[in-house]
Amino acid sequence: MRHQLATLAFVAILGSSAAYAQTTVTGKPATDAETSAKSGGQESVTRPNTDKPDANRPATTQATAANAKLEEGANSFTEGQTRSRLEQAGYKDVKELKKDDKGIWRGAATLNGKPVTVGVDFKGNVAAN
Repeated sequence: MRHQLATLAFVAILGSSAAYAQTTVTGKPATDAETSAKSGGQESVTRPNTDKPDANRPATTQATAANAKLEEGANSFTEGQTRSRLEQAGYKDVKELKKDDKGIWRGAATLNGKPVTVGVDFKGNVAAN
């Protein structure tokens, strides 16, 4: 009986030390209860871009840039959502929107009265040529 209790205690200690080792904290937690957006914790995560483009200054935000590289990927935006995203970024007369085989919405629009070719990737990034 004493041998069984010693074995049981040994197994319990061994099991709890493995669980303890698995709870190691990695990375730096956000300080002062900052959100991950403020601490930069979400920058490496692939997700739709939720930054609001500045319609008064098109091509100046992260979501809108004249030379932004659009990323290929499964795009779940509808044509209406894509059109809205472009209009929020300051583009007018958005037309001919079609999703290409790489998941990028492409079309035509005007910016400051000049015709441009526009694109929106699966993250919501907007670019114009």
